[in-house]
Amino acid sequence: MLFAWAQIILSALIALFPIVDPIGAIPMFVVITEGDSEPRLRQQLKKACVYVFILLSLFLIGGNTIMRFFGISIPGIRIAGGLILFQMARDMLQAQPKYKQTQEEQTESVNKPDVSFTPLAMPLLSGPGAIAVTLGLTSLVHHWYDYAAILIAIAIVTLSTWLILHASAKISTFLGVTGMNIVERMMGFLLLCMSVQFIITGVINVINELISIQ
Repeated sequence: MLFAWAQIILSALIALFPIVDPIGAIPMFVVITEGDSEPRLRQQLKKACVYVFILLSLFLIGGNTIMRFFGISIPGIRIAGGLILFQMARDMLQAQPKYKQTQEEQTESVNKPDVSFTPLAMPLLSGPGAIAVTLGLTSLVHHWYDYAAILIAIAIVTLSTWLILHASAKISTFLGVTGMNIVERMMGFLLLCMSVQFIITGVINVINELISIQ
């Protein structure tokens, strides 16, 4: 049981960390917190990470209810999530910005009194891809304590995000533009592999369901 529990935590970590992608969020984080004092920056980051944990936890725990309400199946979530991840992975492999803003949105973000929820928590860190992956993780749940394993993974990803963004200025300086692009492409390749696997698994599940109906 303990080994299976550890496997769920590891699987959730591998699925969530590349899609939350705190390293890829560093440039945008630096822009929208530019000029903030150290205490304010820490406050905004702390609140954003709390929001990320709450959002993903709500979609994890309420995922089955949401899917039943909208008539969505697990294979459907896997295929849709795979397509979203594929698009994001393609952008990451081409070193495109993770979250595109218009000039007006960027100005509003910089001047906004509180940026912890929007755009930091949503959509920069816990956007559609992270939500789709979290919903897909409900397929790993067979007992109530499996939820606890995934919640632990979400907590670890959230804590890692806080640590990375808290040191964003140092990381950005240390890696430089080239280093950041290399890391982004590595994450993108991992995400691409995951997206293909999501789609393959979803299609196989759909085929199996159709065969069982016949």
